[in-house]
Amino acid sequence: MNRSRYARTARPARVFAWASATVAIALSFAASAATDIRVWHALNPHNAKVFEGLVNDFNRSQSDVKVRLKAFASLAEIEKAIAGAKKRDDKPHLAQLEENRAPDNAARSYVQPLHALLATHPIKNAKWFLSGDNAFARDSKGRLLAFPYMAEVPVMYYNVDAFKKANLTPKPERSWSGLQDQLVSLANNGSRSCPLTSDQPVSINLENLAAVNKQSYTSESNGLNGRGTPAFMFDVMFVRHLSLMISWVRSELMVKPEFNEVATRRFAQGECAVLLSVSGNLGEFRSASRLDFGVAGLPYYPEVTKQPGNPFLSGSALWVISGQSKEADNATAAFLSHLAQPKQAAHWHQETGYLPLTQQAHDETGKSYYSKLDQWPQLVAAYAGTPGEASRGFRVKNYPEIRDMFHQQIVHALAGNQPAMTTLKQAGTEASKIMKR
Repeated sequence: MNRSRYARTARPARVFAWASATVAIALSFAASAATDIRVWHALNPHNAKVFEGLVNDFNRSQSDVKVRLKAFASLAEIEKAIAGAKKRDDKPHLAQLEENRAPDNAARSYVQPLHALLATHPIKNAKWFLSGDNAFARDSKGRLLAFPYMAEVPVMYYNVDAFKKANLTPKPERSWSGLQDQLVSLANNGSRSCPLTSDQPVSINLENLAAVNKQSYTSESNGLNGRGTPAFMFDVMFVRHLSLMISWVRSELMVKPEFNEVATRRFAQGECAVLLSVSGNLGEFRSASRLDFGVAGLPYYPEVTKQPGNPFLSGSALWVISGQSKEADNATAAFLSHLAQPKQAAHWHQETGYLPLTQQAHDETGKSYYSKLDQWPQLVAAYAGTPGEASRGFRVKNYPEIRDMFHQQIVHALAGNQPAMTTLKQAGTEASKIMKR
């Protein structure tokens, strides 16, 4: 009897013991399993490789978070993919998105402002490099909307060997008229096929023509003191400048705008003497074999301003996508904190040409890095201070659409299809219509 009673109770006890062990193993596995973080980006090949290296270092440094990267052909494709995602698991946790200039980022309902995440997950040992008075990736209260990881500025790159071959001091003139004289010499002495090229027609010929010459880009203090519907009043300075650029293309001092990495690739291969582009290409040029180059500020008009101002900050940032789990937000914050630490942040700045993320990253970048880059250290340092009124930034409703329209208008004008005054008048009128949509 006793043996029979034992037989009836022993099996459930063994089953319970086995089940308990299974649960314990499962809980242990769950506790040790890494939280996956999906990060979408559209970095150029060089910068993507640098980013992948930093991500791999982070993944190896701990076992709680696993960052998984997905590359896209463009920032527009990332935006489209996020908008079309139906389920949470189809969306990234972090996405590289362009600063869209919308008032308080009103056009992106699917992002969680960075300041909200940092309120519960502050980043230690990091002081942001960029002044809080700058509007880049910040709201009207100065709070960060995104992680300013890919902030960059437009600059003038120049080929030292091309200048020497033309018997010119290897330093470009900062005035547009002085640069024109140099381009004539460059075209006549070895750089006929490409004295100057650019992949930034709107940035160079509209946005930063205003900022560098310390003029307003739009009314209402560049839209920062309004509702995002300021007026574009392209005055005589804009008309004269665009007329000059049209003449440069006609006389072959400047090639027509080149895109899809054509302009940057030609400069990296030594084909072009001068390139007007963004600082985020600097790392690629530093890695190019047999390219001796320098970096200078954008040209300006001494007739308009005695000293040039700073260009607008541009570029993109890592935006936190909303609607994720608490564990995912914790993991996202841990990854961002890792990127912000001095060693990692300094490496990113030096290897890409994006502006320093933190003051510590700037301080950790030694003089040897800047020694052969001409004006680059001064151009970088300027953004740690309070920006001028004309270069704080701008806010315009539906600006990505407006910028595309500006792009088409300028390319059309540079092709010789219509005069500068007609182009700018049409651009300003059409921008007003787009803002009201």
